[in-house]
Amino acid sequence: MTEPINAPAHPLHDTAYRGFASDNYAGAHPEVLEAIARANGGHQIAYGEDVYTAELQRVLRGHFGEQAEAFPVFNGTGANVVSLQSMLPRWGAVVCSTTAHIHTDENAAPERVAGLKLLTVPTPDGKLTPELIDMEAWGWGDEHRAQPLAVSITQTTELGTAYTVEEITAITAHAHSLGMTVHLDGSRISNAAASLGVPLRAFTTDAGVDVVSLGGTKNGLLYGEAVVVLNPSAAEGIPFLRKLDMQLASKMRFVSAQLIALYEGSLWLESASHANAMAARLRAAVAGLDGVTLTQETQSNAVFAIVPPGVADRLRESFRFYDWNPATGEVRWMCAFDTTEADVDAFAAALERELGRV
Repeated sequence: MTEPINAPAHPLHDTAYRGFASDNYAGAHPEVLEAIARANGGHQIAYGEDVYTAELQRVLRGHFGEQAEAFPVFNGTGANVVSLQSMLPRWGAVVCSTTAHIHTDENAAPERVAGLKLLTVPTPDGKLTPELIDMEAWGWGDEHRAQPLAVSITQTTELGTAYTVEEITAITAHAHSLGMTVHLDGSRISNAAASLGVPLRAFTTDAGVDVVSLGGTKNGLLYGEAVVVLNPSAAEGIPFLRKLDMQLASKMRFVSAQLIALYEGSLWLESASHANAMAARLRAAVAGLDGVTLTQETQSNAVFAIVPPGVADRLRESFRFYDWNPATGEVRWMCAFDTTEADVDAFAAALERELGRV
């Protein structure tokens, strides 16, 4: 007879360790874990007919307006693929920045799974403008060219910058005038709202965005995001596409319960504001260090900098983080909802020591 396997009496990792590689490295917020436990009793109808998914609609309509409809999914890549696939025909193309997550970090899933074309535009700060969109928004009716029918912007961008309300409004007005729809990749949407000091709808619904990929995992969820349709005429077939793209959770109540915990009250804003504040603290701590060149504005929870050769590799022996551009020595440091002032100060002190060895 097989002996039962006992769970370890202690975690398998050092729970005091903090890195600066990604906000995905952080665990789940305790309030989110409590929400999962509360949702666990008894039976609920599967595949989204549960009371938690129904309640999520009410919660998110409070943020985005009564016309909003939310479709929970497993992850951010899934949210983006389902969103864009629902917005475009097979011959459609999406204009996005060269640094957009859908282009750089999703292993061509929008193209291979959704079957669409990405038309990328270089930007100095990760942000598109109407003029930059026009670099690829052309060729309608040309059967030899994928048709540019949507624009995708990332808020906040992969470079940590935040679009203003006015910038997004200008983009949507221009895109709509060309017959294009607008998707907002909001994996860090809460960090953007915290940075701008405005409600979520200010730079989404009110600014004319059609479909949003609503983030959760980077802001304290165990897993889960949502496709939020703000303009019903801009997307179709999401219930079918979500299943087709393997993003339909059978026990959807556990995704929805997490999103409710995050967005029902102020947890989304408090967590994002804290992460942003820790990034601002980190920037201030390293800005004056000899050998550090800051390369982007710190408008959310990311700090981008160039450090001398060898410094990053030695520092990574104690703190995990990623190279952004190995050719120039540019690195990215990310803060999370659970990053502490002591974490930031210890990292800055370690960086200063390594710079002293150059």
